[in-house]
Amino acid sequence: MSTLELSPAPGPARPSRRVLSHGLTETRLLVRNGEQLLLALVIPVGILLLGRLAGRRFGDLDLDRLAPSVLALAVWSSAFTSVAIATGFERRYGVLERLAPTPLGKAGLLAGKTLSAVVIVLAQLLVISGVAAALGWRASWTWASATVSAAAVVMSVATFAALALALAGRLRAETTLGLANLIYVVLLAGGALVMPVASYPDALQPALRLLPTAALGEGLRAGAVGQPLGWPLGVLAAWLVVSAAAAWRGFRWTS
Repeated sequence: MSTLELSPAPGPARPSRRVLSHGLTETRLLVRNGEQLLLALVIPVGILLLGRLAGRRFGDLDLDRLAPSVLALAVWSSAFTSVAIATGFERRYGVLERLAPTPLGKAGLLAGKTLSAVVIVLAQLLVISGVAAALGWRASWTWASATVSAAAVVMSVATFAALALALAGRLRAETTLGLANLIYVVLLAGGALVMPVASYPDALQPALRLLPTAALGEGLRAGAVGQPLGWPLGVLAAWLVVSAAAAWRGFRWTS
């Protein structure tokens, strides 16, 4: 008696493969977007060049501290602002609604977007580091400081992406666009991301140290001169738990 052969049997790919595929798709979409390219490379590289033209000084920062500050800015730009804006308009145009019933699922979508942010950030760090080195930056990483700084970058990407998804998953696309840009500018100027915490008034410094942007900026600036800092990892870990929970519980597929 013969049996009916139905192979190859259709079915969803493994969860890891689904996340990887979605992450690469998100990466290609971000790279093709001119606005995202502006945030990812043009603005950070422009600040580096401005610092060099200003005599290797930018405010209270010389190039040795400006370069890691710009790396922190690049992480903030791609992991938060880009993810928030892109996700907000995907909800508006029904993209997420169509992804909802697929095997990718909610967890896969969030993981894929975070993976895309990681890929973009890695490319940014390589390009910006190369430009900074060409301008004269000579970092003094040690194994300890490089390890702590790498952990800070990874945790920051996850935290910023989760915050972006929590924002874009609840608000209208236009509101997300305006609010994401506002938060970006406010924390760029006042979140100790580019300027060290010590350059702000003494009364504000304790509060600033609790911000994830300050934790990333201070961690990279210290790490680049061979001084690993532990407290930024604690701040980022707390923000990661809160932001991930907010993204998971509050994310909505439709506008």
